[in-house]
Amino acid sequence: MVMSVPILLLVIAIALSLLMAAAWTIARRPGFSGWTDVIWTFAVGFVGAGAALAPITGPPQARQWLVATLILFWALRLGVHIMLRTIGHGDDPRYAALRDQWGTRFDANLFGFLQIQAAAGLLLAICVLVAAHNPAPAFAWSDYAGVAVLLVAVLGEGVADAQLQAFRNDPRNKGRVCDAGLWRLSRHPNYFFEWLGWLAYAVIAIGPAGAFAWGWLALSGPAFIYWLLVHVSGIPPLEEHMARSRGAAFDDYRRRVRAFWPVPRGR
Repeated sequence: MVMSVPILLLVIAIALSLLMAAAWTIARRPGFSGWTDVIWTFAVGFVGAGAALAPITGPPQARQWLVATLILFWALRLGVHIMLRTIGHGDDPRYAALRDQWGTRFDANLFGFLQIQAAAGLLLAICVLVAAHNPAPAFAWSDYAGVAVLLVAVLGEGVADAQLQAFRNDPRNKGRVCDAGLWRLSRHPNYFFEWLGWLAYAVIAIGPAGAFAWGWLALSGPAFIYWLLVHVSGIPPLEEHMARSRGAAFDDYRRRVRAFWPVPRGR
């Protein structure tokens, strides 16, 4: 059975909207907001894999299976990490701040906020879709390059997460700012590698010669993730929380280390 692209996009949009509505029923309760990121990550991963394998022109081909594997690999690694971090740790600081800011409007505003996240997931799923359905013969050098970029991104983000968790687990570091390993090069190396991972789909979608016009649309994924992490819901609210909780230690760290790009600052 062949599925048309408009119908597929409608199915993806409805699925993401329903999944984030389910996330809302959990996150609206105090102490459970951290599960939002868990559900969003798994939602994007599994819906994205479905988009990759969708029979638009016929049965799934090799590149479709490759892209589906990549998005599932990303989702399982990140989703399990956030889930383990969330269990027993109460509200995410970002959502706790929104609960205080929105007051009695928290439930209604949160629902709209999570539907915006569903729309963001739709954009990312489209990037996965065009990468998987690049009609160029598989496999080209761009496919291998995309796999390499994704593996570096997932490995780098995993290392950054592990370094931060090890720092937090040491009671001697209470009240301090993590300044070890990758965190010495960037204040948010996990965000950098998260952005890098979405670049992999653009590499695969554009292909070796850039002949697939729709493939260029996949550049919207890393562009959107950069904007989101650096200017909206990533670094700004997290650093506001760090400035309040760490004070002068974080101010010193912010002077010495770049926010996003893992490039040492000159003296």
